[in-house]
Amino acid sequence: MRIATLPARIAWRYLWAKKSHSAVSAISIVSVVGVAVATAAIICVLSVFNGFKDILTDTTDLLAPDILVTPARGKTFADADSMTNIIGKIDGVKIAMPAVIDNALALYDSREMPVTLRGIVPKEYSRMTAIDSLFVAGSFFTNDASDREVAVSVGVAQQLGIGAEPDGIFLFAPKREGRVNMANPMNSFLTDSVGISGTFQSLQHDIDENSIICDISIARNLFQYTTEATAIEIETTAPDDLSSTAARIRDRLGASAIVKDRYQQQEANYRMVSIEKWVTFLLLSFILMIASFNIISTLCMLILEKQSSMSTLIAMGMTRRQIGMTFWWESIYVSTAGGVCGVVIGLALSLIQQHFGIIKLSGDPSVMIITAYPVVVEWTDILVAFLPVMIIGLATASISDAYARSRAAKLCPNHNHNAILFKKYSCFLSKLPKNNPYFCRFIKFIINLQNQL
Repeated sequence: MRIATLPARIAWRYLWAKKSHSAVSAISIVSVVGVAVATAAIICVLSVFNGFKDILTDTTDLLAPDILVTPARGKTFADADSMTNIIGKIDGVKIAMPAVIDNALALYDSREMPVTLRGIVPKEYSRMTAIDSLFVAGSFFTNDASDREVAVSVGVAQQLGIGAEPDGIFLFAPKREGRVNMANPMNSFLTDSVGISGTFQSLQHDIDENSIICDISIARNLFQYTTEATAIEIETTAPDDLSSTAARIRDRLGASAIVKDRYQQQEANYRMVSIEKWVTFLLLSFILMIASFNIISTLCMLILEKQSSMSTLIAMGMTRRQIGMTFWWESIYVSTAGGVCGVVIGLALSLIQQHFGIIKLSGDPSVMIITAYPVVVEWTDILVAFLPVMIIGLATASISDAYARSRAAKLCPNHNHNAILFKKYSCFLSKLPKNNPYFCRFIKFIINLQNQL
């Protein structure tokens, strides 16, 4: 047995040895449990936020394009059809579709509300998105009547009172050119009357609240456009590598357009989830830091309890540094034990919830997107959760080390002679094989010899 590993071996024996006072044992258990509970809570909470992030990704995948191109200046692309053809020839682009998105006023059966009118190309939009599967009533535009029908979101249907067999709906938009005639304000608006093909629900609040989807020709006529478009929506051949395709489109169009992939389109929502996740992590880390105070108190009581053993070790020639390292290792063992137990418990609870959904969300399951708390375990979160455990463990270890050295200094102010004796003993011990039974007998002999003196 080498001298360098002796403090660690003594600390390991202290960890499992029976304490002379039951209070010390109880506080030691509380310390490990406190660290374990805080670590498990960190893993569970981080996994829940990962689940909410995946839910956000799944819902935005339903209608959001892989890549969205918008004008860098102004509101529209002057010749969107030509730009669409250019983008369609770029490597990695599967479908490129012009879109006109603007505000309008909807009127239905004496009820009115402002809406967001989304003009698209029906066939390409149906191929790019999951719009066909989102209808709760009716269906998407039929091919033979798509230029005179619209699809309304559930928010529009509820506010305007649109039933299962709807009548036509009126759309109003202000004229882009000319002045407003105060004597006849309605003359300043363009009006169109269209049928309703059905009602859809996308599970996205900003779309379900006030959206109406129509053929791009309806939107262009209402907003007085010819070949213009407010955006170009793109589906790629490699959805897992959107950044590369977006970079090629950005290089081709230059500074005239803003190119955003799916993540960048929902950047605000993803940032909000990420901020909430890491703020919660910091709060739980603070709770973990408070729980570590139990470790400090436990080790201080252990140091006081082991003063007689410390006197024995000093009499054998052990230095104050080695005495301090013994309790330094003791703190590391306690922190690591709590952290490992917490990781195992948190990982087990998260995996159970992820696969079985035991904890349910309150509310009506028929109108909810999910019925149980979403959980997704990411292995990087385990490393992140264990990081504060080790930092706090090193901090408490340094405090325990300093306190143990101070107590050792009071027990034996001059230990140079004992250090020489300890080197002699260690030379003898180093010749013994590991786990030699004579080692324990030799230690007991030294302790008895000191008691006799």
